[in-house]
Amino acid sequence: MKKVVFALATLVLTTVFISCKNEVESSSLQENPDQESAENVPQDLAIADVNSNETTRGNYLYVTAPSGLSLREFGNLQSNKLARMPYGTKVKVINAEDKHTMTVAGIKGGMNEVEFNHKKGFAFNGYLSRYFPPELNITVKGYAMELQQYYPEVKYTEATKGTASNPVNTESILLPGAQWHEAFFMAQRLFDFPKEFEFPNPKGKKSEIIFDGKPKKGIWTSQLEINRNDDGLENISYVYSSKQFDAKVTIEQVGDGMKISRTETIK
Repeated sequence: MKKVVFALATLVLTTVFISCKNEVESSSLQENPDQESAENVPQDLAIADVNSNETTRGNYLYVTAPSGLSLREFGNLQSNKLARMPYGTKVKVINAEDKHTMTVAGIKGGMNEVEFNHKKGFAFNGYLSRYFPPELNITVKGYAMELQQYYPEVKYTEATKGTASNPVNTESILLPGAQWHEAFFMAQRLFDFPKEFEFPNPKGKKSEIIFDGKPKKGIWTSQLEINRNDDGLENISYVYSSKQFDAKVTIEQVGDGMKISRTETIK
């Protein structure tokens, strides 16, 4: 009899422990309130297939939120989450919200009605782009060539100056119709600069420098430089250097689109 009571007590205590553990884990996954928590998201998510046979690409957008985007039941950030749409996912747009009805992490936008995995719901369109995001480790030239298959207006240029012993290499990609945050996420992925650097708020100091608290081994300088004007962002630069090179990635607005450039000086 004592053995039975002991076994039952052990079973109850184990159940309570597991229940409490689950509650703690659940409460720690607070989102932003549009992106999912990055803790449970794989670092190298597969990008959605872009070689689609769809006759029109205008009804589809891609998730650019690095840690995924919530599909919600209604058109607000407080409604229930129906699913998580991973980075790079292609979603069908049912109804697009053209007006800016909210601002999330400095990004203006609204809630689009979309379809994902046969589920219909709403998603913040500040993290949706007509440009599919770059795959991990793809070159700028390779990414530009993939985009040009669907968007011939995308431009890529490269040039080499300096001397034979100290060449200065520059490459740029021009993205018509893109916005600041789209270009920022693309640049962050293409050039692998620290994920700790979040998209800067368009409002703030005229000039601001954010230092990398944990630069990679061998990197002497690693910082985000932000310049603003009265209308918002003027340019964003990621500056980094080592014993072998000095490099600068610059994001700026050109016409109705965005230009991402990288200049590297070999020492």
